[in-house]
Amino acid sequence: MEGGIVLLRIHHAAIICSDVERSRRFYTGVLGLQVIGEHFREARQSWKLDLALPDGSQIELFSFPGAPPRPSYPEAQGLRHLAFEVLDVEATKRTLEAQGVEVEPVRVDEYTGRRFAFFADPDGLPLELYEAAPPGQVD
Repeated sequence: MEGGIVLLRIHHAAIICSDVERSRRFYTGVLGLQVIGEHFREARQSWKLDLALPDGSQIELFSFPGAPPRPSYPEAQGLRHLAFEVLDVEATKRTLEAQGVEVEPVRVDEYTGRRFAFFADPDGLPLELYEAAPPGQVD
């Protein structure tokens, strides 16, 4: 597309947490993301952790003093949830549950036929496990 915008992929999603240490333990220890950068921003009294997934996509994890909680129920406008692609939803669900994370029952996407399940981060942000496409199938 000549002269148009060409978006390549989502580079990162930013998440504001209430307790940076608790969220660090969850995103690194439970979900297995790698810390690739960590900065304390004195002017804002705020931490910023850069966390990477194996494909290179990232989550920026911020802490801001006094940030209000995110409304989840009823669902509010804006970003609804963050989905992580996994090879086996059932196995990943069992692993999370073994670490004390509550995971909703596995469901099947009526449009793709793939399995998915929701869980939440320590601040209640909805996260989703979504089954990877079978080899040769285009997303």
